[in-house]
Amino acid sequence: MTHVLVSGANGFVGQVLTRALVDAGCSVTGLVRRAASCADGVAEWVHGGKDFAGLADVWPQGLRPDCVVHLAARVHVMHDDALDPDAAFRATNVEGTLRLAAAARQNGARRFVFVSSIKAVAESDGGRPLREDDDVRAEDAYGRSKREAEQALIRYGDETGLDVVIVRPPLVYGPQVRANFLRLMDGIWRGMPLPLGTVRARRSLVYVGNLADALVCCATDPRAAHQCFHVADSDDSTVAELARMLGRHLQKPARLFPVPVGLLQLAGRLTGRLPQIDRLIGSLQVDTTRIRTVLGWQPRYSTDDGLAATARWYRSTH
Repeated sequence: MTHVLVSGANGFVGQVLTRALVDAGCSVTGLVRRAASCADGVAEWVHGGKDFAGLADVWPQGLRPDCVVHLAARVHVMHDDALDPDAAFRATNVEGTLRLAAAARQNGARRFVFVSSIKAVAESDGGRPLREDDDVRAEDAYGRSKREAEQALIRYGDETGLDVVIVRPPLVYGPQVRANFLRLMDGIWRGMPLPLGTVRARRSLVYVGNLADALVCCATDPRAAHQCFHVADSDDSTVAELARMLGRHLQKPARLFPVPVGLLQLAGRLTGRLPQIDRLIGSLQVDTTRIRTVLGWQPRYSTDDGLAATARWYRSTH
């Protein structure tokens, strides 16, 4: 039986992933910061040290995972109040990641699956879906920290023999989703007019159930060794299409009206939100050929399936 240690096991992705690992027959330990927060069937290890400080010194006796899936991170935020955002992201996402990798390897782990982000590569696709070997154009502190962590882990793996697997998802959605996706659902639910009618750029997304399924493969399949994978749903929608599908499942038709892209960008400049507008109207598609070819992985759920599940959760809370 494969024993998998999951950091951030009580989070949005972690809850779904740990259940999927248990269903796949794995023994699972969740590394979390607060007690009584893991899914049923998951052993819990609570460690409150900031950025995994002192982790190796308090490693539980007898905990010998075969693999670690590292989800815990300092996440991307729209308005970061850190005096030095790059340093803050680096402390958690680079230095903390390396502490966990080193402690895990010292305690028997042979594979380390690092959940990075497509932001480690770019914020837009430049006219074709992003591949794993594309030139890096990370644009913010979060993306830069994820890229630095990838590079540091690869070096560490080369030096020690730890098998490092990197997974880069785009925006992840599903029940319990937060941030911009939740705000979009809030707007549709309230009947707010949304200026998305002329946005034609396509965006890759990944339903949390699809991401969890891909991560189970990356944790357990020998063919994943030393690979980097992009993971996404099969069908990429425009933001307008996405809003209409969400409206159908929310039973609250999306009220979209056309605004020229140039006016949206002007509004972004005037309000200091141009990066957010650019992400909304720009194309960001990812190429998932590698994981499909190497692992034979296919998304279990369509985007429509994922949106339906997300909308059911949202309706249950309103």
